[in-house]
Order: sequence, then structure tokens, then C-alpha cells
Amino acid sequence: MGAVANRRSVMILFSSSTDPLSHCARLVLAEKHITFDVVDVDQEGRRAELADVNPYGDVPTLVDRDLVVYDVQILSEYLDERFPHPPLMPVDPVSRATARLGLHRVFKGWYSLLPAVESEDRKVAAKAKKELRDVIASSADIFAAKPFFLSDDMTLVDCAIAPILWRLPHYRIDLPRQAKVIEQYAARIFERESFNSCLTEAEQELRL
Repeated sequence: MGAVANRRSVMILFSSSTDPLSHCARLVLAEKHITFDVVDVDQEGRRAELADVNPYGDVPTLVDRDLVVYDVQILSEYLDERFPHPPLMPVDPVSRATARLGLHRVFKGWYSLLPAVESEDRKVAAKAKKELRDVIASSADIFAAKPFFLSDDMTLVDCAIAPILWRLPHYRIDLPRQAKVIEQYAARIFERESFNSCLTEAEQELRL
């Protein structure tokens, strides 16, 4: 870890150009206006560099001097605490717990389906796509309540949700009519400068 950490004074994010969890981390960094360098692990030889700092070898992985942080939820909350402005989590304990429950719901109920959604087995993929479509659509009332997910301002929950909504056309998932409010929510997120600045070329092509 020392060689990588001492090489640069700015943060280093090990990221995949198409991975939605990496997309989430990049969006948090962009919302925070944090300067960082990206190591794209899709490039030849970069996986070995990642293995030197993260024993699990997964992305996203953040190197902040002598500290290495992985697991996107831990990473996101670390950034929010390390750089408190603008805040991406509520201050009061009740709202903060509600936001954390929202994150848990998204990671457990949405992201957990993605390996099956991308499966080469058509039946497995079709079943997972329907489950993902239904679980997203079932949250329509929540999306209708506030400009952002249960909040008047952008939070870490929105940073987790946006990468999946961005990929729905790529997954060939169409939300039902009653979920129109979710598409409107997604459009608001996708118009943000932070969102566009953190997109990789590969991610931009997902919607071409």
C-alpha cells in the first residue's frame, strides 16, 4: 500500500469504467467537488496494482494517503464525514438512520440483482430483470414525496440509486407507467453537472 499511497498527495480511486458501484463512488466524489485520480482497473496491469492495496481486489477502492477504504457504503460515508460540505447525509439521528435504511434497501434489494440481470442464462436474466423492475416501481410513492429520495437535497441514497437508473435502458428494463415519477426523478439527477462529470466514456455509451 505504501508505494501507491506515497506516490500522490491526492486521493486515488480504483474504479471500473462500467461498474455501477464504481459509478456510485465517482458520483459521491463529484458531488463533494473532491480532487482525485482514477485508476481504471479495466486497463491491463491495473488489477495487480489494486491487489496490492485491497486484499479482496474489488472496486471501488479509495486510497487516501495511508488509509485504504473499500465497500462503497463505507467509502461513501467516509467521504461525507471527511468532507462535510456539502453534506450528503442528514445531521439528525432519525433522518440519518432513515437514509441508511434507504441505502440498505438499495444495495440489498437492487444491486444484489445485478449479477443475475447480467447473466448469460436468459431465464435467469429475465427473472432478475422483472424483479428489479418491480422493486424499483414499488418505490414510486417514495420518489413522489420529495425532489430527491426522501429528501429535499441530494444524499448518498441518490448517489446509489442513479447508477442503476442510468443503466435501465442497457438492461432493457422499461418501468411501468405508474413509475413515471421515477423517470422524472432520474432526469433531474442526470441533468446535474456532477453526474455528467463523473460518467466514463463507456457509461455514456450505455445510453447511445
